[in-house]
Amino acid sequence: MTDRRSFLRNAAGAAVSAPFFVRELLSKPPSGTLRLAAFGASGMAYSTLDGIASHPKVKLACVAEVDANRLDRVKKKYPDARIYADWREMLHKEKGQIDAACVGTPDHMHAPQAITSMHMNLPVYVQKPLAHDIHEIRTMMKLAKKKNLPTQMGIQIHSWREYKIAVKLIQSGAIGKVKEVHTWSEKKWGDAAKLPTTTDPAPSGFNWDHWLGVAADRPFIKEVYHPGNWRKRLDFGTATFGDMGCHILDPVFSAMQLGSPLSVRSEGAAPNGESWALDTLIRYVFPGNSLTAEKTMNLTWYDGDRLPPPEIRALADGVKFPGQGSMFIGTKGQMLLPHIAVPTLLPQKDFTGFAMPDDKTTDHYFEFADAVLGIGKTSTPFDYSGALTESVLLGPLATRFPNTTLQWNGHKAKFTNMPEANQYLQRKYRAGWSVPGLG
Repeated sequence: MTDRRSFLRNAAGAAVSAPFFVRELLSKPPSGTLRLAAFGASGMAYSTLDGIASHPKVKLACVAEVDANRLDRVKKKYPDARIYADWREMLHKEKGQIDAACVGTPDHMHAPQAITSMHMNLPVYVQKPLAHDIHEIRTMMKLAKKKNLPTQMGIQIHSWREYKIAVKLIQSGAIGKVKEVHTWSEKKWGDAAKLPTTTDPAPSGFNWDHWLGVAADRPFIKEVYHPGNWRKRLDFGTATFGDMGCHILDPVFSAMQLGSPLSVRSEGAAPNGESWALDTLIRYVFPGNSLTAEKTMNLTWYDGDRLPPPEIRALADGVKFPGQGSMFIGTKGQMLLPHIAVPTLLPQKDFTGFAMPDDKTTDHYFEFADAVLGIGKTSTPFDYSGALTESVLLGPLATRFPNTTLQWNGHKAKFTNMPEANQYLQRKYRAGWSVPGLG
């Protein structure tokens, strides 16, 4: 048998003709068990770490959580996991003892935690949206590519049977060439009211300063930020679209093979300076391709009390119109895709006897773990999910300039007709929280 020294020497020689071989080989968990570090311990963060740690070859090694009151589930199921209040301390002390990381914190901390982990050569699983702003997304995509790391965004429905069937239907031409797409969510992550001027003491065991992280300092206000309402706030969340757009637009992007939009336009209210607006309507124009009916394709997003217009809803042909979903309008019919259910082809009479394709649900979390272990690849790596998230986040950004069509140059990552909009592509991090390549 080849001893270890000879094996590594031979592998190094092989790297001349296969430059990624040694990197991929040595990045795999040496013990055969993937040691996972988690950012966040409750809510979606728990679902994420638990989804990955349930893999038979994964061990939850450590967790960083700013709120000691939200650790019960982790401590009960994973009593051996080491707990940290500061994620930076966790990465420093656990260096060499962890093989991958998952991020389930509020949106504003996704990029700082993922980027820092990737600089340590850790593959990362990041919940949607991938980041809080465009510059962060571009930085994450470039670093993941440079380091050749397995990555995955947490849009779990991408791996579900229902969305896979929808993609197959569109790409098979079941409704012909696609003319336009309407997408919507009934959620209301926005707030027209100004924030209270009161200041409340942070709960015992909750580190408000660490929760703020890279965001500007401000007083704690009960029920305004933590644990849930941060999605409504400009500095922490990305509105309803940022929350649900990455899910609902995923099968649209996947099926239609979309790239960067040519333009984006908001026809709703602007944010009030503290919180995102409610009831948004955002129009995109994308370059066309072999799947579209024209040289460009329109995509429209609605949320809250906004819905597609009556003539679009009427295409449901008696099928209950879902609270969240998409309507693809093609040259030979339509496809209604609820979030989440098997799609319906419309009008139903035109598709009587149609042989629907089928597929199977796979485990999105296990897919990431397997990829880190050297088995297969992820289905939503950052080169796909980053481009998706970027297009999604252009929507909330456009709400800052109501009734204005913003021309977008995806290659240069900037608005060409509204220079003042470019200031919102990258935010400044507060002193003491700098991250390489970011704010």
